[in-house]
Amino acid sequence: MRFVFGSALAATLLICSPAIAQDAAKPIADGGVFAKGWQGKIDANEEKAGMTLNNARLSEKGGVLTGRTGPAVTYWNPANKAAGNYTVKATFEEREYMGLNDHPHPYGVMIGGNDLGTETQSFIYCAAYGNGTFIVRGMGPAPFQVSQRKPEPNAAINKAAAKGSPVKQEIALSVAGDKITCSINGTVVGSYDKAAVVAAGKLKSTDGIYGVRFAHNTEATVTGLAMTKQ
Repeated sequence: MRFVFGSALAATLLICSPAIAQDAAKPIADGGVFAKGWQGKIDANEEKAGMTLNNARLSEKGGVLTGRTGPAVTYWNPANKAAGNYTVKATFEEREYMGLNDHPHPYGVMIGGNDLGTETQSFIYCAAYGNGTFIVRGMGPAPFQVSQRKPEPNAAINKAAAKGSPVKQEIALSVAGDKITCSINGTVVGSYDKAAVVAAGKLKSTDGIYGVRFAHNTEATVTGLAMTKQ
């Protein structure tokens, strides 16, 4: 019985392994950062897998940023800073929904960036999926969950009509008093206690650099990235 169980387990792993491999980050051939003043860092697990920042691509033309990944990556311009009470928002368009993958992957805005590009970096981001769900996560320096572990649905989030169809989202992160809120297409989809997010091992502060975030194997454009004080 042990032999049968072991054989069955091995067979299961062999069957499952192609699916796992298909979802691994697929490096971009013409990768790099081609947006003046911008920097980036891929996730630690991607680095451990042998990926580099040049396996993803960020470019800018006519004020439009285009991200194409590769490994999951966070991009920022050190000149983009926010402090106190503020809102950072941008519009993301996935012109070909799931164009680089076989299931939805998210993209969104990042705030509270401190020590970016180092092993002790911290930030928080809100990202939307083209299937009508969102997720809020942080890095401090290890990843930590802010919203639920699984993507949460919300009627305000746009859904692509089909694979290859365009889908657009306006994503915003706000800091006001003791709350951090994520809004998508003008609707608050998540509100979180600042004290639970700015804590040891989590976010250093909500004051810091803001930028954009892309999951692996994703392509989207970004327009209107801006910060407004509240």
